[in-house]
Parts: sequence; C-alpha cells; structure tokens
Amino acid sequence: MIKTDILIIGAGPTGLFAVFEAGLLQLKCHLIDALPQAGGQLAEIYPKKPIYDIPGFPEVMAGELVANLMEQIKPFQPGFTLGQRAETIEKLEDGTFVVTTNEGIQHHAPVVAIAGGLGSFEPRKPLLEGLEGYEDKGVAYMIRDPEIYRDKRVLIAGGGDSALDWSIFLAGVAREVTLVHRRNEFRGALDSVEKVQELKNLGKIRLITPAEVVQVAGKDKLESVLVRRNSDPEEDILVELDAFIPLFGLSPKLGPISNWGLEIEKNAIKVDNTLDYQTNIPGIYAIGDVNTYPGKLKLILCGFHEATLMCQSAYQRIHPEKRYVMKYTTVGGVTGFDGSKKEAPKAVVKAID
Repeated sequence: MIKTDILIIGAGPTGLFAVFEAGLLQLKCHLIDALPQAGGQLAEIYPKKPIYDIPGFPEVMAGELVANLMEQIKPFQPGFTLGQRAETIEKLEDGTFVVTTNEGIQHHAPVVAIAGGLGSFEPRKPLLEGLEGYEDKGVAYMIRDPEIYRDKRVLIAGGGDSALDWSIFLAGVAREVTLVHRRNEFRGALDSVEKVQELKNLGKIRLITPAEVVQVAGKDKLESVLVRRNSDPEEDILVELDAFIPLFGLSPKLGPISNWGLEIEKNAIKVDNTLDYQTNIPGIYAIGDVNTYPGKLKLILCGFHEATLMCQSAYQRIHPEKRYVMKYTTVGGVTGFDGSKKEAPKAVVKAID
C-alpha cells in the first residue's frame, strides 16, 4: 500500500501545482492518473498548442508548461501511479481514505484531492460510414504532434477554437490545409476567425463553408473525402488528402469518481468555494476544472489558486495541533524533501525585516 499525506487524483497542471504548494507545507503528495504520463490534457491532447493566460508568460507551449511544473515540483519528490484509473474509495474509521486503482494498487492518505480536469475524454466522431476503419490510417480526432502533418494534405472539420487554431498552425507546416465547417459563422475567438480569413486570402488555407464531409474513401489508408456544400449533392467536392481531422470536441466523463458519493452537478463536483474547495465528504477536495461552484471559471490559473487554498486546509486537517504561519517564498525560500534549498535573496529578506 502506498502511503502519502495528500493523494491527488489527476496529474494535470492543477494537480502538479498542488504538489508544489503542499511541498512548501512539508506535505508529501502522490498522484494517480489514467494517462501514461503527467500533464493531463496539456500533454495528451495539445502539447504543441500555445497558452496565453499564464501569469508571467506572454506565450507558453502546453508541453513546455508541463515540463516547467515538473521541474518546479522536483525537490518535493512526488510519487506517481500512471496509466491507472482511480476506481474505488473507502473511508476508514480514523477518517483517512484508501483509494484503489483498476489494477488493484491501494493508496492510503488522510486527504484526497480530485484534480481530474474535465474527467476522461472521448472524441465526438462524425457519423460517417467506414470512418473507424481509417482511424490511425489518415483519420485522427486530436493533434498530438503537428510534425506528423509536415508537407501533407490535411482537411480539418469543425468550427470551434481547436479547428481554427490548428488550421492556423498547420498552415505553416502542411502542404495543403482545408477547413470545412457546416456554417458560415465560427464559434471560436474573433481574432482566430480573422486570421483564418487572412490566410484564406493569402491562399494558405482553403475554406469551404457551409459544408460537411459526407463520405470517406481509400484502399489501405484514407485517400479522399467527399465534401457537400449547402446540403446539395450537386455541389459535392472531392478532396484528395493524406489526413482528415474532425475536431468536434471531446465528451468528458467523470468515470468511477461519479460513484464515490460526491455531490455532482452537470458532470462536475460541487465544492465549498467560500473556504477550501472541500466536497460534501470531509477530507475530499476537488480543484481545477473538475469542480463547480457559483462563478466558476475553468481556467488553469483558477486551478492554481484553488490548489493553494486546498493545501492550506489540508495542512490543518493533517496537523490539527499545529498552527501554520505562512511565509512568502521570497523570505523563506524553498526547501525540498531531498535536502535542497533555494535561499531567499538576503537583500529581500533585509528589506522585509
């Protein structure tokens, strides 16, 4: 049985930052994630996608942010159980918890923090005959490595931010980029829509609207798709290509966590945001995109804030006899479990003193 102070379900950015905040309190963390690597959606779905709303970073690639978070928590030596799903939870008589994965590994902790993002994901697939036969043979539902499409002919279908952003990005990578959307209007950010239009005018993106893909074809791999404009078969366009990427979003599911007795609202876990993001079960917290409360914003930076307050509450739960006095890292520095220490600059300490 793996024992720790805080057991974190989900190794996305919020879960990783919780390790740092817990480490400042000298609390040990262990993380469980169904994915084979840490980083959550950032690592699995869009590692090469830029993020613009992380404080101090005008622009940072998703994969780079994960790497930075992993470097930041290294002194606190977190444990990881990756590639396994948190299946069941049992509350013991002393108020602590045992969480068991789908492979039978047990984890024991006085505090459980659910940081599972939006849960597990399944892509929303278009209803096209024979589509599944071309999966991994020209059809993909997410882009992990854009280099795969260098000098290829790519058709993207969709009207949201992902479809727009990847069309823009791949315009500088692929030989041909075609964007198909069933409406003339897009759901994405206005600046992205304007950028797509600009690239269309420059001949770098072929834009077909209103239209949808109605047929896929090929022998051993995908070779072409049939695009129908204005729902009129007489306006069908045969597009020869190397890759078809329908980006219709992902369908999130909480999975086994939904059976843990937690209060659920619209596929998210209700928490008390007036204090510490605790659920209806004392000792179980939910932070990041997995939770909901009045005024909730699903942003990474909000998850960082929630993780910070959760760790403060967890410390009091684990050490009720102690009184913690917060020290700014600019004063106290950062002391890792490996004995390493990043000292605060003496000039700063003197000024604050």
